[in-house]
Amino acid sequence: MFTSSFLTKFNQYFINKLKLCKKHPKYNREAFMILNHLWGLYAHPIEEWQTIDNHHESAKFSLSHMFLIALIPCVMGYVSSVHLGWRIGTGDVVFLTHDSALLIAFAMYFALIIGVFTLAYLAHWMAVTFGAQPTFTQTIELAAYTATPIFMSALAAMYPELWFVVSVGIASVAYSVYLLYTGVPILMHIPEERGFIYASSMVTCGLILLVIILAATAILWTNGIITPTFT
Repeated sequence: MFTSSFLTKFNQYFINKLKLCKKHPKYNREAFMILNHLWGLYAHPIEEWQTIDNHHESAKFSLSHMFLIALIPCVMGYVSSVHLGWRIGTGDVVFLTHDSALLIAFAMYFALIIGVFTLAYLAHWMAVTFGAQPTFTQTIELAAYTATPIFMSALAAMYPELWFVVSVGIASVAYSVYLLYTGVPILMHIPEERGFIYASSMVTCGLILLVIILAATAILWTNGIITPTFT
């Protein structure tokens, strides 16, 4: 019942957003720009970073991009664990209950959003050290677009084989790191030498955030706050 209610509300929210885009050409234009940036970051990343730098979206749409893209791993995780099932090795296919998977998906969503926000804040905080003066919106753009390949790699969960998902995940992390190293000098307007150190510092911060999220997950798991329930 709860799952059905949630999906109904989300569907209505999505429909309302589409209607808003049709009524307001500005929203439609900026939404199209975000989709265009997504394709450009895969097809021609350096040129696309320059386009992003020349035509910054509003803070609202940068946040909208982050909120929407972060839904992908959560929705894919829910669908694969409840409807497709996971098999590790030669064992039986394992499924989660609807409520358990939904709770984990919500926790994952908030962890991803907080992680991107924190990385953007740290990028903004470190900028002065490297001679850059970005706005917080620029660092949100950097963090959100850099994290996009990682979030979109969750589409691999539609084929829930561990080796396949891990392979796609590793490739997406590598590409996100590449986007970070190419995007920092362009968006922050600093030389490539300083940009390399700046990006390396952000990678370190990202790894620390990952460890913190994993530690928090372990604490919640061992205390029974978020525990997977199998069918």
